Amino acid sequence: MRHRVKGRKLGRNASHRKAMFRNMACSLIKSVVADEDAENAPKHPGRIVTTVQKAKSLRPFVEKCITLARRAQPHLEKAEEFGTSAERGSSEWKSWRESDQWQEWAAAMAPALSFRRRLISELRDIEAVEVLMSELGPRYIDREGGYTRVVKLATVRLGDSGEQALIEFVGDDRDRQRTTSRSSAAPVVDESEETETTSDEEANESVSSEAEASDETSTDATAEDGGADEEKKDD
Repeated sequence: MRHRVKGRKLGRNASHRKAMFRNMACSLIKSVVADEDAENAPKHPGRIVTTVQKAKSLRPFVEKCITLARRAQPHLEKAEEFGTSAERGSSEWKSWRESDQWQEWAAAMAPALSFRRRLISELRDIEAVEVLMSELGPRYIDREGGYTRVVKLATVRLGDSGEQALIEFVGDDRDRQRTTSRSSAAPVVDESEETETTSDEEANESVSSEAEASDETSTDATAEDGGADEEKKDD
């Protein structure tokens, strides 16, 4: 019994399992900026397909990395105020390097550099860290958690019939299109259609009033006939 034993072993030891999650996370992150014309370009950027158990175990690992990149964004924005656009090694850059402005830039950049080093130690991939710091961090700057979703697929994996699922980032173009299609706007009513509708309603009201008048007339006539028959019987 595995009471109070957290996590899934997935048929691997600890080091193998960590390396697998690192490789899967880098593949998912780098698919965001993948070249569409490349030979092995992903069909949908920001999405990979794996088994359900691996996707559920990979999700917290990826979201912790995105949280580190998101926490580094305020420090990067603050450091930009003291930065310079001069080319490295130029005379202007050297003068900025020796000024007090560089000291302020270094102090503001230190926390962001710490987050960057933590991401490199987790992923061991510079390209994936660059995508986190430049793309995913600014995207989720106002979102506190829940950066990915796991969607189960109906098709099973060939060979062992394993349950498949896809893990993808939320808040992309597909979500915006889905939100736009769900929002129902008020229908535009043409003035001619509104006039026709009003005339139809008036005609229906006149017909109903005529029908009620005819019903009242027939009721009165029936009552008079009944009264005449009763007088005859009395005679």
